[in-house]
Amino acid sequence: MKLPRHGRYAHSAIKDRPTYEWPNGTRLALTICNNIEHFAYRAGLGSDSTGLSAVQNQRPYAWRDYGNRVGLWNMLEVLDELGVPSAHNVNAAVLEACPEIAPALRARGDEFIGHGRSNSERQDGLWEEDERRLIAESRDVLARHAGTSPKGWLGPYIAQSTVTLDLLKEEGFDYVMDWPADDQPFWMATRAGPILSVPYSVEVNDSPAMIARHHTGRQFAEFIEDQFAMMLAQSAKRPLVCSIVLHPFIIGQPSRLKPFRDALARILDQRAKLWLARPGEIARYAAELPKGVVPGSELLP
Repeated sequence: MKLPRHGRYAHSAIKDRPTYEWPNGTRLALTICNNIEHFAYRAGLGSDSTGLSAVQNQRPYAWRDYGNRVGLWNMLEVLDELGVPSAHNVNAAVLEACPEIAPALRARGDEFIGHGRSNSERQDGLWEEDERRLIAESRDVLARHAGTSPKGWLGPYIAQSTVTLDLLKEEGFDYVMDWPADDQPFWMATRAGPILSVPYSVEVNDSPAMIARHHTGRQFAEFIEDQFAMMLAQSAKRPLVCSIVLHPFIIGQPSRLKPFRDALARILDQRAKLWLARPGEIARYAAELPKGVVPGSELLP
C-alpha cells in the first residue's frame, strides 16, 4: 500500500543515533516557548476559555486580550524571578498594537520567533504568493521591533501548507517548530536547501492541555514535572530537548501561574544538569555539529 508521503525527512529511530552533549556538557536542553498573539475583534479564528471552537464575540476577544494586558507581565515576572530565558512566538500585529511588548522582550535578551501576522488567520489555505507575503510581512515587522530578523518560525495553529518549508527557507529562516516528530533537532528538505526542525511540544502546551483537555493548572504543572523527570532520566542515554509551551492569556491567569511557578522552581533545582536554552541557540548548536550526527544531515552540502 502506498500512502501519501511528505518527502521532507527520512525515518530515523532515536535509539540508533550518535550521542552528543549540549554546549555546557549536559544532555537535556530545557526551553520555554511563549506565544504572544493578537486577534481580530468579532472576526476570524481564535480559541475560547471554554474550548477551541469559539463564537467570535467580545467575551473570547477580551479573554485573549488579557494575555497582552496582564498575563504576559505576570509570566515575565515569574521568569525574571527564577532567572529563566525564554523565546516568544510573536504575531507581527501584536507588536504594532502593544508597543511596550518588544522593548520588554529585548531587555530580557529573549528571542523573537516568527508566528504569522495574527492568530485570526492560518497560512495553510493560502495561495503560494499570498503565503510568501504573509511570511515576509511577519519577518519584516519582527525585524523592525527586535532589531534583527527572526530565524525561527511557528505557524499560527502550528499549520503549514505543502510549500511552507520552501517559502521559509527562501525567506531567510533557519529553523521551524511545526513538526512535532522528535525530541531532538533534525534536518528537513526544501527546494532551497535543508532547514532544521527544533522540538516544540504539542503535549506540554497549556492551550491543548487546559483549553482542549480541560486540565487544571495543577494538573498541567504535574504534567510538566512528569515530562521533565522522565526526560532527565532518558538523557543519560542521549541528548534531548524538553520544551514547555505557554500562552499568556492561559498560564498568565494567577490561579494557573502559581502551580506553574512552583513546578518550574522545583525543576530548576536540577539546573546544573540542564542547558537552559532558547530554540535559536539549540538550532545554531545543532547546525554546527559534524555531518552525520543530526538526523537528516545527509541533506547538507
